[in-house]
Amino acid sequence: MVVVLLREGECKGREMARYIAAVCRLCRRSGEKLMLKGSRCLTAKCAMDRRGKPPGRQLGRRRRLSDRGLQLREKQKARHTYGVMERQFRRLFAQAEKQSGITGEDLLVLLERRLDNVVYRLGFADSRPQARQLVQHGHILLNGRKTNIPSCLVKEDDVISWKESSTKTGYYQQVVQNIPAKLVLGWLSLDKENLVGRVVSLPTPDDIDAKFEGKTIVEYYSR
Repeated sequence: MVVVLLREGECKGREMARYIAAVCRLCRRSGEKLMLKGSRCLTAKCAMDRRGKPPGRQLGRRRRLSDRGLQLREKQKARHTYGVMERQFRRLFAQAEKQSGITGEDLLVLLERRLDNVVYRLGFADSRPQARQLVQHGHILLNGRKTNIPSCLVKEDDVISWKESSTKTGYYQQVVQNIPAKLVLGWLSLDKENLVGRVVSLPTPDDIDAKFEGKTIVEYYSR
C-alpha cells in the first residue's frame, strides 16, 4: 500500500500542510535516527549511516549551537518524531501546561496518546507516517467506529481494531505474518490472533523511550 500524504485533519476539522520532502534529511539535521522510515532505518540503506552529516553545504568547521539552538533542536526532534505540525504542537504544549504534573512529561504522554502513534506502537505499521496513512484512509476502528483523525487522543480502555473490509487486503495479511515478532509496550495489550489492541492504562514517561528532552522543550517555550 503506497499513499502520498499531503495533509492531516485535526479533531476540530481543520487541515494543515505537512512536510513531504525527504524525511531522512530531518534525521540528519537532528543528528540521530528518528525512525521515520521504520525498519529501513535499521538497515545499511539508512541515510544516517551512509551520510551522517547535516544536509546542505558543509562550510568548514561547524559552529557550536547556542542554548536557544539546542532548545529548538529538541523541540523539532519531538515534532518530527511524532509528525506534528507547529500549531498542533503548541496546542498540545498548552494542554500539558494546564495539567498538574511536570509539563515536559505531560507533553510526552499527550504525544504518545495520539491514535496514529498507538497504531504504530501496536505493530500495525512500521512507522508513524505509515500508521497515520492507515488512520486517514479509514482502515482503523476506534471503539468500533471508523475514524480518520490521527491526532485524536486515546483514553484508558479504548479498543483499536481493523475495519472488516481492510482485513481482506494484502497489507493486512502482511501485518498478520509480522505481528508475532512485534513487541507491545506495557500500557497496551494486543490480541495477536485477531489484531485487536486495547489501552490498558495511560502511558507514563517511564514507558516511553523518548529521543528528546521534555525539560528543554519547556525552556524553549518559556522564553
